Amino acid sequence: MSGPPLDATFTDLPYRALGDTALQRAQELGATHADFRFERVRYQHLGVRDGALQGASDAEDLGFAVRVIHQGAWGFASGVVLTSEEAVRVAEQAVAVALVAAEMTPVPVEIAPEPVHADVTWVSSYDVNPLEVPTAEKAALLIDWTNRLREGAAVDHATAFLQQVQENKYYADLTGTRTTQQRVRLQPGFEAMGTGADTFDSMASIAPPVGRGWEYLTRPASEGGWDWDEEIAEVPELLAEKLKAPSVEAGTYDLVIDPSNLWLTIHESIGHATELDRALGYEANYAGTSFATYDKLGSLQYGSGVMNVTGDRTVEHGLSTIGYDDEGVATQSWDIVRDGVLVGYQLDRAMGLMKPELNDGRSNGCAYADSPGHIPIQRMANVSLQPAPDGPSTEELIGRVERGIYVVGDKSWSIDMQRFNFQFTGQRFYRIQDGELVGQLRDVAYQATTTEFWGSMEAVGGPDTWVLGGAFNCGKAQPGQVAAVSHGCPTSLFRGVRILNTTSEAGQ
Repeated sequence: MSGPPLDATFTDLPYRALGDTALQRAQELGATHADFRFERVRYQHLGVRDGALQGASDAEDLGFAVRVIHQGAWGFASGVVLTSEEAVRVAEQAVAVALVAAEMTPVPVEIAPEPVHADVTWVSSYDVNPLEVPTAEKAALLIDWTNRLREGAAVDHATAFLQQVQENKYYADLTGTRTTQQRVRLQPGFEAMGTGADTFDSMASIAPPVGRGWEYLTRPASEGGWDWDEEIAEVPELLAEKLKAPSVEAGTYDLVIDPSNLWLTIHESIGHATELDRALGYEANYAGTSFATYDKLGSLQYGSGVMNVTGDRTVEHGLSTIGYDDEGVATQSWDIVRDGVLVGYQLDRAMGLMKPELNDGRSNGCAYADSPGHIPIQRMANVSLQPAPDGPSTEELIGRVERGIYVVGDKSWSIDMQRFNFQFTGQRFYRIQDGELVGQLRDVAYQATTTEFWGSMEAVGGPDTWVLGGAFNCGKAQPGQVAAVSHGCPTSLFRGVRILNTTSEAGQ
């Protein structure tokens, strides 16, 4: 166990008794596998515009689910009434669903065996639970941010927001595994908007969402926070420069990409592409399948030799970090791309048994459900590009470029349904001339195929350039589920990337 103690208002709930009752009933009905998942997830969101609170919401999702394998098929059901009678009913419904599904399941479902984790507890790493901080205090901080941003001459309007989640889960199955977990995550942000002579634009914070607590908003970066005061002071000036900046000339440029932008390219072109259900063609909803099909394992040259990517559900403060996944599997770290070659995927217990040459025939802990009303599916780990141990600084990477662009911050993106053809924009772009930054550019997007782009990566920065970015809102499946996931990466240098002028492209 790490971090603060479990929330007593959760541990007082009757999840153990409900789980025992549901599992016993599923076993009596002949289920060869049954698991029980009890969840309470609390969400709070605050939004501010121009010094005034626009809205504050506080919601809770509470309930439980039973999943079974019966007659070689999955069955699933969920409920919200916390009684033993309801636990029995939900277990019976899950078995009834499996009986219907069995007639449509040509290959019997099996899952990889796992060690038993008897009554273990895990709590994420944070100091102050943001949901225990008074709402008025949080609103006052966001209001202050927007007021300070609007002091800049170029800023017409300013917004700020704070999303917070506390997720508690209890898992139990017929083998005897019992896990109780708690994790906290939050996403703060702000944006300044302004108008120039012939344009409207904005500049947002590049602070990543994190698996941390309220201390992220109140401490300096050296102590686990973020330099909010420094960023708030510089954004109005950066926006003023951006509004006057020249529009980029389309063509081919070398790029130095900051982690605040590169994380999203990793998410879309590597993270989703190496989900094994997509690669096998089992998952095509929401974001398509994958060009990185299973027959390419061990042979696909995903990128250059400096490209090393890991999947990791254990890294401290990661948004996808947890102690045990929603199938009772202890979480792990593993290689996805090694020296530029595809060597691994993200998988759950069913896929682990299906592909025994991966991870010794085990899951690597990637099953997750975002709600007690949803069935666990294979979800993304913290997929991260590794730095070079003695790699260069950001300044040294910029110094290697004669004609190029330095890209900072994420914005819009587009990628095809096989995660192959894409284009990405950003918050701000600096022209690089003879190894020096010489002012901002506007209307920039970089375009490539996944293998071309990662193949053009000449160098990755050192550990001092590595930042854990990420998103709160990764969507997958139907019915749709949303998960939070982090992606770490260093500043990196790419040669000969195609740059589009987004204004010119919009007119075509």
